[in-house]
Amino acid sequence: MSKALTAGNRTIGRLRRNIPSFECLPGCHDCCGPVTASSLEMARLPVKSEAVHQAALDHLSCPHLGEQGCQVYEERPLICRLFGTTPSLPCPNGRKPEVMINPKVEQQIHWFARHTRQVLV
Repeated sequence: MSKALTAGNRTIGRLRRNIPSFECLPGCHDCCGPVTASSLEMARLPVKSEAVHQAALDHLSCPHLGEQGCQVYEERPLICRLFGTTPSLPCPNGRKPEVMINPKVEQQIHWFARHTRQVLV
């Protein structure tokens, strides 16, 4: 693995560890829509066919959303983890962690997104 990939994966891991978690409403997927993620994050996810991607896009959904919710929850991209942890991406159901994300960490996530190749999930 190249140094750039290793550094990128370390950055993703560090950012993930600094995003607070909270419990969603069972069965909710209100924030699971078309999003972009870095190509490094996408490499961690199962490859979906163009037809599956198009069907999800047609429904303003995510190709990794199944009947039981997110099928890639443990590997979900940073943007998915950010929903509900910051006032700029609130949970539509009012759920949130006890302590919201540190604004500096949120800025680092946005910096990472601006400075990496982003692709449609």
